[in-house]
Amino acid sequence: MKVALISQGSKSSQMVGEALKKYFDQVDMIDLMEIDVRLGNENGIFYQNKPFAEYDCVYVKGSFRYAHLLQSITSLLEGKVPYMPLPTEAFTTVHNKLFTHLALQKHDIPMPTTWLFPTVELAKRLLKKARYPIVMKLPEGTQGKGVMFADSYNSASSLLDALGALNQPFIVQEYVETEGTDIRVLIVGDKVVGAMRRRAQKEEKRSNIHAGGVGEKIELTREIINLALDTAKALNVDICGVDILEHPLGSKVIEANISPGLQGLSKVVDVDLGNEIARFLYEKTVAALVVRKDEKAKVLMQQIDEEKKKKEVPEEGKPVVSKISFRGERILLPEFVTKVSGFTDRREYVMRVRKGKVEIEEGK
Repeated sequence: MKVALISQGSKSSQMVGEALKKYFDQVDMIDLMEIDVRLGNENGIFYQNKPFAEYDCVYVKGSFRYAHLLQSITSLLEGKVPYMPLPTEAFTTVHNKLFTHLALQKHDIPMPTTWLFPTVELAKRLLKKARYPIVMKLPEGTQGKGVMFADSYNSASSLLDALGALNQPFIVQEYVETEGTDIRVLIVGDKVVGAMRRRAQKEEKRSNIHAGGVGEKIELTREIINLALDTAKALNVDICGVDILEHPLGSKVIEANISPGLQGLSKVVDVDLGNEIARFLYEKTVAALVVRKDEKAKVLMQQIDEEKKKKEVPEEGKPVVSKISFRGERILLPEFVTKVSGFTDRREYVMRVRKGKVEIEEGK
């Protein structure tokens, strides 16, 4: 199988590219800056002035500055490449903070209250009644760039004047006090593969690692896990970073990133993040090829399933004698039950209970 990773050659991309070599027969690292897209008579994607090769999997990632190029590449590849983790619309939606929030709003994902104003004058009128501080953001930007804070109406007015003079679009958000911290969660498929709490430097409100923030280990609550997974699902992406503000009155999503950095997170988790992404891409590609009735892929899929079963201890269906724990009146089942059954709190289950016996199965 052949895979291409189209990127700007960041360290994170190199980590994934190296891991891909363990799973794919051919791994091509494609420089985004060497790609051009042609429409019309000579339509297609060209790399170093040659037609783009055929691949079983293409992972496209890059900065918001190249969103149009990324959209064009994935648009021309969709339907031709068996598997891509990021669809075309992701580069329109997730590379723009406003579009991201609109998508999250449709799926009832909690976020800070956000305002969009048609003019600076209207913004000034309405922000006279705002509770300060507030956050002002440029719709496009990553790594904390384009994020400004105003602690009073006067400072907000000055920022608005500057944005108006530069003809820059902007959004305004309520400021959620978290003592300069947020949580970065890395989603791969339907799993959280890594997370950290990011803490801003003194006198700095932005907790992004690229803005000097420091990553710390964290044990995620079920609320945060589900919030991150729901965000990825709402954005229709298989790989992304989700930034969340943890608050006693309810956690809120502030941003998503479809080209998440792995370096900072790798320092605080005991997981090979590059390998997690590479293995996921491999398994999804094999599954996509099976759908296309590729006989070799069917054999690979069987091998993947067998390897997964080996990791599931005990053997599926085999009786096991074990104690169960109680928390108050609630039964806590051993960890292997979840691993073998695949149960998750994101689905509903049918339970049949009688004295000395409990049966649980997935609902239809």
